[in-house]
Amino acid sequence: MLAAYGGASLRLSVDRPGCGIGWNTLAGIGTVESLHGSYNGATVGSAGTVTPPITGVPLNGSDGVMAIPDTDEGALDGDAEWDRAVGPMQFIPTTWLRYAQDGNADGETDPHQIDDAVLTAATYLCVRGEDLATDDGWNAAIAAYNRSLPYARDVADHAAALTQPSTTGA
Repeated sequence: MLAAYGGASLRLSVDRPGCGIGWNTLAGIGTVESLHGSYNGATVGSAGTVTPPITGVPLNGSDGVMAIPDTDEGALDGDAEWDRAVGPMQFIPTTWLRYAQDGNADGETDPHQIDDAVLTAATYLCVRGEDLATDDGWNAAIAAYNRSLPYARDVADHAAALTQPSTTGA
């Protein structure tokens, strides 16, 4: 997971040098969205594919979730009635279809493959926030990913914690 976060950040430093996305922002999102691909017992295999696939709740307007009727005939999320977020970085199908990146250079884009998912997240955040090295840019990017203020605080807290020196000694 760390290699995916760092690799996407490095790739965007070349492809979109004005973006300024940090690996720790991607890791913060990965923590909040899927516990780095381990949500509900999932694991990241040696090829970077998360199994079993992580699929979110139906986005049917209940329990504080947005209502997003199906946009992909269930192709990515297995639900032909409502969209669901998919993969370790939790993309709704329309976002995945618009921004999908081939992070592992295998000629395919798969929201359940960690390199693809993290590079897609980085690309999406850079497009939406432009300059993530600024407060306004970072906030705009995170708000595009999830509009919840508690979500943004969680991502920021996890991202900040990842850059703090260990106090356990080594």
